[in-house]
Amino acid sequence: MKNTKAGGIRFVIEQIITSFIASAAFGIIFNAPSKSLLKCGFAGMIGWIIYIFLFDYSGDSVFASVIASFFIAIISQYFARRYKTPVIIFNVSGIIPLVPGGLAYDAMRRVVENDYNAAIPLAAKAFMISGAIAIGLVLSEVLNQIIKKMNQKKLLNN
Repeated sequence: MKNTKAGGIRFVIEQIITSFIASAAFGIIFNAPSKSLLKCGFAGMIGWIIYIFLFDYSGDSVFASVIASFFIAIISQYFARRYKTPVIIFNVSGIIPLVPGGLAYDAMRRVVENDYNAAIPLAAKAFMISGAIAIGLVLSEVLNQIIKKMNQKKLLNN
């Protein structure tokens, strides 16, 4: 693990705290019910920790984003069912730490500076990460629907 060795346990704790705060704070901005804010923070925290560890292991931010967003969506679906709240509240708040905002900003800044050779790879990376997030969310929803249909068939057969 590249990043975690440098800072050790302190690095991981900082990542846990900041990702939790960012996700919960976005829940406030998104007008999530106050009873859901801790769960929003938890979803984002788990997703970010998965991302950090996978990125440290593989070095591929796109792969790490797909897997992390998949787990965020699974956690969000669980919270939505358990607490009878719309899943979008947890999905949107939980995804915030994964959004490549800094990368997109750097790409646009390079475009404004007419440095297109540097802007194109940055923009491509931002688009790939954004697509990976979407794929992770959709994959989780598809899996959820398949499981629901299988459970319905079991109930009908009994």
